[in-house]
Amino acid sequence: MAAVLATGALWCAGGAAAPAFAGDGSPVHVLLNSAFDNRPGELVDIEVQGVRGGGDVTVSSPVFPRPVRLAPREHAHHARPAIAMTTGPGTYPLTVRAGGRVVAEDRVEVKPSQRPSFSAASPGEVLRPGERLWMAYDDLYPGESGKAFTVRSPAFRKEVRLAHDPSSADWNNPRLFSGAAELPQGVRDGTYKVTLYGPGGRVVDEKPLTVRAARPGDRDYVGRARGPAFFGTSPASGPEDARGRGHRVPPGGTVNVLWRDRSPDPGEEERLTATSPAFEKPVRLRRDDSKAGDGDDPRYFAPARIRRGLAPGTYAVTVASHHGRVTKVAHLEVTSAGATGGASGAGGGSGMTVAYVAGGTTGGILVAAGLGTLLRRRAARAAAGRGPGGRPSP
Repeated sequence: MAAVLATGALWCAGGAAAPAFAGDGSPVHVLLNSAFDNRPGELVDIEVQGVRGGGDVTVSSPVFPRPVRLAPREHAHHARPAIAMTTGPGTYPLTVRAGGRVVAEDRVEVKPSQRPSFSAASPGEVLRPGERLWMAYDDLYPGESGKAFTVRSPAFRKEVRLAHDPSSADWNNPRLFSGAAELPQGVRDGTYKVTLYGPGGRVVDEKPLTVRAARPGDRDYVGRARGPAFFGTSPASGPEDARGRGHRVPPGGTVNVLWRDRSPDPGEEERLTATSPAFEKPVRLRRDDSKAGDGDDPRYFAPARIRRGLAPGTYAVTVASHHGRVTKVAHLEVTSAGATGGASGAGGGSGMTVAYVAGGTTGGILVAAGLGTLLRRRAARAAAGRGPGGRPSP
């Protein structure tokens, strides 16, 4: 692919012969694009400058089946003929005629034909989830004539159509078909088949594709994950108080699980989950975009409910990130049902239970219960200061 692109970008001006001259004495220049690196079937861009007056401008060479008439354009004449597929390797003369007279000469070099080739990833290359994979099929070879090619792989979301773009840098190869697939963010590590299909659904070729997310130690790994850690649900407790060990909570209680990562993978904010045998269910962690989180590494947290009737003990809490390649575990202490000292977020009971809410712009304190008690106390104090009939006491 790189070689083809480089070939398409190469301009070769003039041959070994000195420039010829038109009838009025002005020089005639021949510009040949890809003149020295052609395969049979490739196009040669020919531009002749300096021809004045009427009459046809033609180019002839043994590499073309017949003389080629150049189309006039501003200050030049131009054409893109194809080298005959039957042309053998070698160097061939090229002659420019204007009005029947020879006005310039050059040469064209042709190299041998190459068997059709399908390219996906380079040998030994490892792609990351979310990366774009470029693919190409080059069947510039005698007898090849298919016009529709598709590529499928278990690593792709959908099949990819390979098409020829005559306006791209590979214009000189009319049978170079290319396309791209973006690997899903959640694709798992592994080696996948990438299969090329031709007309009628026949399998043309297969290539292996290795996908592996970046891990700590890789040069392109940018994650700096920390956690999980825990903090309570009282008004005085927040992410700044989170700790990875020693946090205690009773069965049926609630604990906030916190995770920090300086550079999470793209799309990971929708997938971060904390799991534990102590939780009623896995907990989806949400990004804290409140003002309280400004200036800190991106942090994610959510409340987790502890199973009722759970036996006292220490339970693992696991968070996996960076497509499962970074896994960290912390331990949460579950107390007996009657123990409340040092525990947080107990479900039920008297007093006020609160939860720290993440996500959106809330990031504040949600009073879940106990508001009625506070209002009744205020009402009692107000009543004590009034006399019979509701008048203020002297």
